[in-house]
Amino acid sequence: MSTVAPKTVATSPAGRPSAARRSPWLHPAAKPLLFIVCCLPLLYLIWAATQDQLGANPAEALIRRLGDWALRGLCLTLSITPLRFISKQPALLRFRRMLGLFSFAYGSLHLAAYAWLDMGLEFADIAHDIAKRPFILMGFAAWALMLPLAATSFNRAIKALGGKRWQWLHKLVYAVIVIALLHFIWMRAGKNNFAEPAVYGAVIALLLGWRLLTAIRQRRAS
Repeated sequence: MSTVAPKTVATSPAGRPSAARRSPWLHPAAKPLLFIVCCLPLLYLIWAATQDQLGANPAEALIRRLGDWALRGLCLTLSITPLRFISKQPALLRFRRMLGLFSFAYGSLHLAAYAWLDMGLEFADIAHDIAKRPFILMGFAAWALMLPLAATSFNRAIKALGGKRWQWLHKLVYAVIVIALLHFIWMRAGKNNFAEPAVYGAVIALLLGWRLLTAIRQRRAS
């Protein structure tokens, strides 16, 4: 028989579980489910590649779709903070790290696919291409800035850096998403296709604008 006292469940005055405990975001299966959902685009792309379902230029399609999911992941990562305030669900914050890491993973696969499928892993040619084409430079810069964020996304890194320094470092995500958007716009500019970049631009402007307004209000309140 266990000697550990049973855990108490937070209850409301009426004796029912509190709203925090009833939150679906606190369910033990929520994180594994999110992990599976984040893997689905990659699994689909692998299936599509093996079944010749990526169109006339499968290499280009694979590179671009991996990049699309990296940008979408960044948008989802930045949406967690406003969503938890608007919905009054602080438990949403527990998903931000996973979304950020998946954004980096898709960004890394995007870069790897470009280096392999487009450039044949010829690193001298890759370096020349980065220097020659501005939109490639923007994409590489976004990935390079994501690298320290992914490397310091764990609890040990937070303790080693200290909370304030860690927070300042992770504000680089704002620069990352702007540079990634510029990479996307520049890439689509070659075909005069600005409809999709405009949608991403509006979403990113809304996310960054919300943060700016929140910061202004906090300063005024203090």
